[in-house]
Amino acid sequence: MLSTATRLADDEKLEVLRRLDQFRHWHSLDEKRYCLVCGTLISGRQIQVDGETRGNGAVQLSCSTERCNSIPMDWVLPTDEILAKVEKLVAEERKARELSLAAVTTDNGKTVPSRKPRDDFMSRLLKFASPFKRYS
Repeated sequence: MLSTATRLADDEKLEVLRRLDQFRHWHSLDEKRYCLVCGTLISGRQIQVDGETRGNGAVQLSCSTERCNSIPMDWVLPTDEILAKVEKLVAEERKARELSLAAVTTDNGKTVPSRKPRDDFMSRLLKFASPFKRYS
């Protein structure tokens, strides 16, 4: 199918959203929805419109997040609870990114990551497994 998202004027896209989203009414393209599939906030402007909007062909709406195959049924109005969850996830991602970017210079002058998630996992796994270690 040919994506028409970039060719639609704002008023046309809003009309398509209103026509195809049978679950929630759209007042403007700036409104946001929470995608239950990928967990992101998307606006009407970001939603992908695939198909021919001016003919008799099939038209489909989809989330703009890469590899997300959600449809209007999967988008809910963002409540305060959902917005708080999204803020928390964003803060956690930011913290994880900052940790991965942090680096330490060793005595030999090489810069190495200060914390590797795999090493952290391995240390927890070894700690868990140590009571089960067989002694011969």
